[in-house]
Amino acid sequence: MSLPFRKELEKYKNINEDEILSKLSEEELKQLEHVLDDLDPENALLPAGFRQKDQTNKAATGPFDRDRLLSYLEKQALEHKDREDFVPFTGEKKGKIFIPKEKPIETHTEEKVTLEPELEEALAGASDTELYDLAAVLGVHNMVNNPQFDEEGTSSKDGKGSVRNVVKGEKVKPIFEEPPNPTNVETSLQRMKANDPSLLEVNLNNIKNIPIPTLKEFAKALETNTHVKKFSLAATRSNDPVAVAFADMLKVNKALKSLNIESNFITGAGILALIDALKENETLTEIKIDNQRQQMGTAVEMEIAQMLEENSKILKFGYQFTKQGPRTRVAAAITKNNDLVRKKRVEADRQ
Repeated sequence: MSLPFRKELEKYKNINEDEILSKLSEEELKQLEHVLDDLDPENALLPAGFRQKDQTNKAATGPFDRDRLLSYLEKQALEHKDREDFVPFTGEKKGKIFIPKEKPIETHTEEKVTLEPELEEALAGASDTELYDLAAVLGVHNMVNNPQFDEEGTSSKDGKGSVRNVVKGEKVKPIFEEPPNPTNVETSLQRMKANDPSLLEVNLNNIKNIPIPTLKEFAKALETNTHVKKFSLAATRSNDPVAVAFADMLKVNKALKSLNIESNFITGAGILALIDALKENETLTEIKIDNQRQQMGTAVEMEIAQMLEENSKILKFGYQFTKQGPRTRVAAAITKNNDLVRKKRVEADRQ
C-alpha cells in the first residue's frame, strides 16, 4: 500500500538540480542560502570544513606566497620593540656556590687482642697438635691447612705414640667438562633408513646444530624402522613441528620402547600432539618430556593424567607436575601399570 504523499514526490525524481541552480541570480542564491539556514541551521549534511560561512568582504590581494609571508612576519617581529624587564638583568650571581662535601676515608685499624697472663702462657707453651685441637674445638679447623697432619698415625714430638689427625685439608675435586656427543648424525640417519638390525639405540642428546628438517627425517625413518628400541634427542633445540613429527611416528611405530625429548623448546601444543598419539601406541614403555622452555599448564597436565589412566603400557613418565591433582592421578596410574607387569611376570614364572 503506497502513501498519498509518495505519489506527489515521484514527479520530483527526474528534476536536474544543477540546471535550476544555474538559472538563479546571485540574489536568489543568497535568498536560497538563508532559507536553507532556517531549515538546517547546523548544516549537518555538510562536512565540518564547509559549515562556516565566508564573512570576509575584502578582495584577495593575490595568490598565497609562503616565503613572502614568512619574511613579512620575521621583519614585523624584528621591528616590534621588546617589553622592558621589571628587574633589569645585570649578570650578578647571588647565593653561595655549591661545594660537595668530601667523604672521610675509612681506615680499618686492627685491634690488639690482649689475653690474660695465664692464657698467654698456656698458648705460648702449647704444641702444634694442641693448637690444632683447639682450632677444631673453636670451629675454625676448616681454615687451617697443614700438610704435616695429612696422614693419620703421625708420631708426636715426644715419640711416645701417634697423634689423632684433627685437621685435614680437603683436596679440591676437579670438575671436568662433559665430552661432546660422539654420535654421527648423518651416519645414524642412514642406518635408521636402512633398518640396520645392529642399531638398537640412537642418542642425539646435547647436539645443538641439528637442523629441524633433519630431526623430522629421524621421525620419518622411525615410522618404518623395526629395530631401534631407544631414541633420545634431549637438548637439541627441538620445537613443536618436531614434536608433531614424532607424534605421527608413534601412531605407526611398533618397536620403540623409550623416547626422551627433555630440555627442548616444545610448547603445550606439541606435548598434546604426543599425548594424543600415545593413546594409540601400545609398545612405548618410557617417555621423558620434562624441562621445556614453557610450562605446560593445568589443561595439558590433566590430558597427560587422562592418557596414562587409559594407557596401561607406559611404566615410566618423566615430567615434574606442578598441580597436585594430576600428580596424584599419574602416580596411581604408573603404579597400576607396573603392578600389571609384575602380575604377568609372576604368572609366567608359575607356568
